[in-house]
Amino acid sequence: MFLSLFHTLKSTGVPCTLRELLDLNAALDKHLVFADMQGFYYLSRAILVKDEKHYDKFDRAFDIYFKGIESIDDVLEMLIPEDWLKSEFQKFLTEEELAEIESLGGLEKLLEEFKKRIEEQKDRHEGGNKWVGTGGTSPFGNDGQHPEGIRVGGEGKQGKAVKVWEAREFRNLDDNVELGTRNIKLALRRLRKMIRDSAEEEFDLDRTIGSTAKKAGMLDIKYKPEKRNAVKVLAFFDVGGSMDPHVKICEELFSACKTEFKNLEYFYFHNFIYETVWKDNRRRQNERLYTEDLIHKYSSDYKIIFIGDATMAPYEITNPGGSIEHWNEEAGAIWMKRLMDVYQKVIWLNPVPQDHWEYSASVELTRSLIEDNMFPLTLRGLEEGMGFLGK
Repeated sequence: MFLSLFHTLKSTGVPCTLRELLDLNAALDKHLVFADMQGFYYLSRAILVKDEKHYDKFDRAFDIYFKGIESIDDVLEMLIPEDWLKSEFQKFLTEEELAEIESLGGLEKLLEEFKKRIEEQKDRHEGGNKWVGTGGTSPFGNDGQHPEGIRVGGEGKQGKAVKVWEAREFRNLDDNVELGTRNIKLALRRLRKMIRDSAEEEFDLDRTIGSTAKKAGMLDIKYKPEKRNAVKVLAFFDVGGSMDPHVKICEELFSACKTEFKNLEYFYFHNFIYETVWKDNRRRQNERLYTEDLIHKYSSDYKIIFIGDATMAPYEITNPGGSIEHWNEEAGAIWMKRLMDVYQKVIWLNPVPQDHWEYSASVELTRSLIEDNMFPLTLRGLEEGMGFLGK
């Protein structure tokens, strides 16, 4: 069963195996879903997809497969056992409704008539008792009153449709697309070093059981420090100029970083790192922090993340006085080298698509200064960057 779905998933790049296909069949044998397309979608996705980055591929394959089914009978054979349908009707429908269903000849006759009317009907129909349309008493269409019907399109309001026959819209999630805050959080979790030194405590089940047993059943509740992520991060965000189009993704990244990293310090710069940075863009001219002071303050076990497009004139990196905002006594490249000498893990996240990097001399120069540890600001790039920082 569902071999065609399995092959469709493989052809769209979802790395599922026969083991997962067998698990799906076993779940259906256990009747975990009945006559429920949405339930089947979630069940099959949970079993067949082992990594969220493949959700978009799965959605496309699912859509392709069910659009490609040759007839309604194919869907009913897979998802709606006829004996189950009959038992459900007997539970929830009145005697009058059951009599009306029988007048059509039952479910098999209903489907046969549905396909016939679809072939005959050429125009949109609203109201009435025969054609496939909306708001009528025909057993086919949407928002109608028939007790046993086939809903075609829309959300439906009567709650009595046997089968929702409509196109599904699936959300996109791929490892090559730009991210939302939720997906960024998932990728950032690759950079974790969990320790138990929190002041807050959580229930310790194992110790509670052991201690209670030793006291002859007298309950002795034990607690332990909560786990927390001990990774320490310094994040530097490029703001202004060519970064304006990337404000949204940077805001999402900033929000996710604040949630995932408890030991996070963040600063702003423009185009490239020089002798000063700032914490508040509204006070950038009056309240600057010296980069050298940051190097002395934050220990070498901090992970450094630069976020910017690295798009500028090359002399802004290589020359004294290269900054377009102020006169810098020392070139930005020197300040980057000082950071690289102190901190072992430094990466640069670039919101510009990776296939455009080679056309910018400043991007290539920045990559060389950080030992080629520049990653695109996509799910895959973020995962690779966190993987490097976590080594």
